[in-house]
Amino acid sequence: QVQLVESGGGSVQPGGSLRLSCAASGYTYMRVCMGWFRQAPGKEREGVAAAGTAGPGTYYAASAKGRFTISLDNAKNTVYLQMDSLRPEDTGMYYCAADYSNPFCGGNSFALSVLPYKHWGRGTQVTVSS
Repeated sequence: QVQLVESGGGSVQPGGSLRLSCAASGYTYMRVCMGWFRQAPGKEREGVAAAGTAGPGTYYAASAKGRFTISLDNAKNTVYLQMDSLRPEDTGMYYCAADYSNPFCGGNSFALSVLPYKHWGRGTQVTVSS
């Protein structure tokens, strides 16, 4: 059974940084698309970033591009989300998700949609406030 456990959330001031981690277990990690999503109170869950172990690239929401960086560590079965220049609108619960059916992630709109992902973590809270 696949388990995803997020960590690294917290409270920061605008302009600050956080690094989220998501450790995967219970399944072969080598061919998977991993995504980060967030959900603010009263809003739908939205894709932030995604990357596949089979490449070729990474995918970002427009709001995250240039500020967030997703990376995969296959040896540790872990995906990271480095978040810089944080803004109050980045506040929300951040979830990682795994799609083992498509290690290429399938393009920006597909990779950042919740639909392909069958496995989800419980989330880690990020609060950006002065």
